[in-house]
Amino acid sequence: MNEEYLNFDEYIRQGEPAQRERAEAWNTAIGLQAVDGLKVSDYLRETARKNIEGEITIDEARELVKQYYVKRTAHDAGDEDKEEADRVSSNISKLLQTDAFTYSVAGLAAIHRAIFEGVFKHAGRFRDYDISKKEWVLRGDSVLYGRWQDLRMAIEYDLDQERQFDYTGLSKDKTVEHIARFVSGLWQIHPFREGNTRTTALFTIKYLRMLGFTVSNELFANHSWYFRNALVRANYRNVAKGIAADESFLIRFFRNLLLGESHSLKNRYMMIDPPEVIC
Repeated sequence: MNEEYLNFDEYIRQGEPAQRERAEAWNTAIGLQAVDGLKVSDYLRETARKNIEGEITIDEARELVKQYYVKRTAHDAGDEDKEEADRVSSNISKLLQTDAFTYSVAGLAAIHRAIFEGVFKHAGRFRDYDISKKEWVLRGDSVLYGRWQDLRMAIEYDLDQERQFDYTGLSKDKTVEHIARFVSGLWQIHPFREGNTRTTALFTIKYLRMLGFTVSNELFANHSWYFRNALVRANYRNVAKGIAADESFLIRFFRNLLLGESHSLKNRYMMIDPPEVIC
């Protein structure tokens, strides 16, 4: 379990409903920074606690974090990473504390813009070049991401296909598998320069709520690195090496999320040629 999560556990277990909701939002926001190996500052945690207690609003919390870095004169190693983690966490917390959601290409871009406002100059804008990323779980290889010229068309297609999908009469198993596949495909497009997994996570949480699911954010708070690696494995195949795309890890994540199951979520099992056999 993430150390940051434990800081607010008392509010989730014993707090008033409003405190519990705010604590869950902050836990998720902070936990998602592990996707890029980022950790928030002690100042962010204390500011979050004030918001959870109701001493300040989420907008006041975001402004305090912003001003904290504007006014700093001394800078230590890693400050840029902490600033990104702090500002993005406060932005994500605000998104999770509101119900607004637009299921569209513009809505996806708006989530990215809201998350990375004040952090990336390109917040909310699609990339204009092709990308590859060396992945630890793939032992240095990369997923094949969408061509930059096709990004909007690809997202529109995926969203439209999902919009037309009929869940009526579908078993719980098939529902989970379908949702995992939809989220996997949307993530593989990778429309933004940076921040795609955090954006996909927020879009997924809000979309599942729109579908009527009661989604606990705890898995995203505590297993965001697993979520990202599972997306990588679901979208990687190498025929020459005899490696097929493997959705099983992502399905385990969503079975825990949507069905309340307790599958072990271990990153090392997802590596190409894993060191241990999954039990």
